[in-house]
Amino acid sequence: MTRDTTPTGGDRPRTRRRGTDRPRNRTAVRRALRREIPSTVGVLADTHDFDAMRGYRTFTFTDHPDYLRHIEDLLTTVADHHLLITVVLFDPEEYAAYCADEGIDPDTPLSRSRYTAVAAARGGAVPYTGQPLETLLPQLVHHAVREATWEYAATLLAAIGNCADCGQDIGKAAFDRASHLLTRLLQTAGPGSHHLVCSVAAPEEQLLATLTATGDTTTPTARLDALECTEFVTVLAVAVALDRPGGVVLRTRTPEGPDRLHGWTVHRSRFVPLTEAEVFSAYCTDARDGGPVPPEPGAEYRAGFDIPTDPPDTHH
Repeated sequence: MTRDTTPTGGDRPRTRRRGTDRPRNRTAVRRALRREIPSTVGVLADTHDFDAMRGYRTFTFTDHPDYLRHIEDLLTTVADHHLLITVVLFDPEEYAAYCADEGIDPDTPLSRSRYTAVAAARGGAVPYTGQPLETLLPQLVHHAVREATWEYAATLLAAIGNCADCGQDIGKAAFDRASHLLTRLLQTAGPGSHHLVCSVAAPEEQLLATLTATGDTTTPTARLDALECTEFVTVLAVAVALDRPGGVVLRTRTPEGPDRLHGWTVHRSRFVPLTEAEVFSAYCTDARDGGPVPPEPGAEYRAGFDIPTDPPDTHH
């Protein structure tokens, strides 16, 4: 707003009152700012977690399918206003521990909101882009499994400690060795789109990690997701550091032919090629429960190829 300070009949310029250059409509301003604030929704993905939250008085839902329908309606409504929204799994056990650590009452919406923000900041949140909930929930579970796998593998490596002879961090040395093995494998695999799976029998559970590389892996132009690569190398490093049973399988896809499937075991910091029959068995066996998996039509099961690597450091 401006004020005319010119005397009647004069032509002196107008002066602007201090602070009146901001928009008049405060509601419009708040709406504009609201569009720039991201939102995060925590979701109870299964009935077990949902039932655990029903013990809180302020959690008023009584039916899990109905709860999920309300969640989907909320996501759709927020997205319709062109607002950024992400979704993260809500873990009741972790929530209770968080509230105990922070000294806050777990039976309040504010506490649930605080935990949701913390859970999203730790990683594992998935952007909502309009996908149906039956598509979104498996994505959330997959992210949570990946994060838990990486944390467990990293904990195993950190717990090994230093070499009694030279003082070197054994876990870090194993990570460096695993990075070297992965680099040489991709360089030897050549052009194409590559999908790798690493499976390691850790002390308490089976670890799985996947990695996708696209482009010519013999050059620096191959595209790798940095986080996915770190997770893969960390799991592989567990096999290297602890000499645990482990294996790597590789699927290579090129435009001119069928998918080629190869495999190796990890033994004494080296990749040992599997035979064609062993590769077939590895791909046709469920790594989680050991059950059979039908062979894929058109895929070629081949023996693992030799991967030239530098000699491992056997000092540890």
